[in-house]
Amino acid sequence: MAPSNPRGAAPKDKRGKKKAEPIEPPFARLCLITPPAFDAVAFAPVLDAALRAGEVASLIIAMEGLELSGRQAAAERLVPIAQANGTAAIVTDRALLDHCGADGLHVDTGLADLRRAVDALRPDRIVGGGGIHTRHDAMLLAETECDYLYFGRFDGDTAPAIHDKTLDLAAWWSALFEIPAIVMGGSDLASIGEAAAARVEFIALRSAIWSHADGAAAAVETAHRLVLAAQAETMP
Repeated sequence: MAPSNPRGAAPKDKRGKKKAEPIEPPFARLCLITPPAFDAVAFAPVLDAALRAGEVASLIIAMEGLELSGRQAAAERLVPIAQANGTAAIVTDRALLDHCGADGLHVDTGLADLRRAVDALRPDRIVGGGGIHTRHDAMLLAETECDYLYFGRFDGDTAPAIHDKTLDLAAWWSALFEIPAIVMGGSDLASIGEAAAARVEFIALRSAIWSHADGAAAAVETAHRLVLAAQAETMP
């Protein structure tokens, strides 16, 4: 999930000549968060249809409302669906990582846990950090050299727009640092525009997708169009 070209001045070749300016990494790419609780058998085809409807970079399988046995069964069913659609599957429970073959782990339980996960899992797996409340928190977590920083809470989409503090932190981070940011979006797909305007690398969507009046697949299709339109507006 890390951008392929760092920000900053154009590099020089061995003869000292300035190379072409690097292409800035895309922004506002989609990251979906699963609902807090769901029936895995019923949800699986919904997820598959949604991921087929538009380009989704990552899926965080966050199952706060399920017991461990339910989380295991859900992860086993959902991870292959994500991977078959070219979407990175990230779990929030270290015990599930190898069990279900997920691509990465999301850690929001503190700096020590994130550091242990990075040391144990990278570079073979994606490791991201959350639970950020301040700029200082973000800088501390980034020192672990994790793959992304997550700004906001999974249940933070309580309003149509992105929470002001969350957007401010993510925008500040994305403007200055190379580790990509994921910002928790609002309950309305229009919040994609907010993330795009702030040039945040990823926007996480939850209720905006799964509670959409036209269904999850239609929501992802619309979200994908909004992302492409926002990126096109910045092209020279």
